[in-house]
Amino acid sequence: MDFNKAIIVGRVIANPELRTTPTGQAVTTLGVATNRVWTDKSGAKQEEAEFHNVVLWGRQAEIASQFLVKGATVLIEGRLRTRSWTDKQGAQHRTTEIMAERMQLGPRPMGAQPSSPAGGSSDGQRGQTGTISAKEEEIPTINLEEEDMKPLDDIPF
Repeated sequence: MDFNKAIIVGRVIANPELRTTPTGQAVTTLGVATNRVWTDKSGAKQEEAEFHNVVLWGRQAEIASQFLVKGATVLIEGRLRTRSWTDKQGAQHRTTEIMAERMQLGPRPMGAQPSSPAGGSSDGQRGQTGTISAKEEEIPTINLEEEDMKPLDDIPF
């Protein structure tokens, strides 16, 4: 059985731009940075960043270009695809992208405005005036009771 799945949660590195194919299909390419923090053997804090190219199609491309801005948190779920091409000078190039199948917007960075024209009421709804209520900014806490946790021997695989 083959399985090609990528799931990342990171920050957008530049404002995405919506493009349209000659057939009218919407496409957005964006960069997402993820990081890893660890403590090395000497006790020093280390940090490493990884940059991912993400491609969104159709309605997701439109939503990404409208609501994602540089610094925004986004969850991307999709499959990996590697492309190769030769440039005008004859040099070979290769890139690996995440072809997004699912996107989930995170909390908007402070002071960020949507890229579409603002309008409507200022009731704290995302996408109208860019304001977000404090309630939307809170990260929910999930508390599991011990009886909710299944022992490992109960897992069916």
